[in-house]
Amino acid sequence: MESTVRNLLVAVVCLLGLGGMAVFAAVRQARRPVQMITVDVANDFNNYFISERGVTALLTDGGKEAVIGTLPEGARLRELEGRLRRHPFVRDAQVYRDLSGNLHADVRQNRPIARLVHADNRLDCYVDAAGARLPLSPLYTARVATVSRAGGGALPTTFFQDSTGRGYLEFMRYVDEHPFWRAQVAEVFVEPGGKLSFTQQVGDQRVEFGQPVDISEKFGKLMVFYRQIPSVLGWDTYRRVNVEYQNQIICE
Repeated sequence: MESTVRNLLVAVVCLLGLGGMAVFAAVRQARRPVQMITVDVANDFNNYFISERGVTALLTDGGKEAVIGTLPEGARLRELEGRLRRHPFVRDAQVYRDLSGNLHADVRQNRPIARLVHADNRLDCYVDAAGARLPLSPLYTARVATVSRAGGGALPTTFFQDSTGRGYLEFMRYVDEHPFWRAQVAEVFVEPGGKLSFTQQVGDQRVEFGQPVDISEKFGKLMVFYRQIPSVLGWDTYRRVNVEYQNQIICE
């Protein structure tokens, strides 16, 4: 019994000591001014829409607000996080201080999955996986499929955000989530009746997809075409491939 009590007392003393050290480290950190800003921009998809320099510029409001030499704490750190998260190409951000008191900003980039194109390309914009509009960037051009009305008309920037556009967004998500189709689908067109068609990076065929329903099944049929026809007859044998109808592939 005495041994058990003694062990418990030792454990309590150790915990209190560790707690005291943590409190001491936190107080010491809070009293240390920032000497350095460390930025980590996660880049899982090789996008370069925001740089480390750009993040630092956001944190300092373009150099108008000092961070080096200051003592940012709770509310101030949340304010800096909010400033980063409001950037259209920032999906998430964490701003915190390390044990030396220096500032860290960890940023995850937002990623476009399509580009809405207009006759005046100054009006072009990207669309992310949620259907939200993203501006073009002077830093980087994403290699994503373009989307427009057949015949050259422009789609509204809110096209993917209403109930009608959700099916088209699912189509673009499917393309984006499958590397083969992401590399193959080049230009997507919305026909007057709402049907989809697209051109390809390899091959001159115009693929007639129909309404954005049964998406995986239609791409499955198109994959059957790729595996069986071009290797035998060549890529340029057919100009039109239709996968709109169930259990059919129409080639002309």
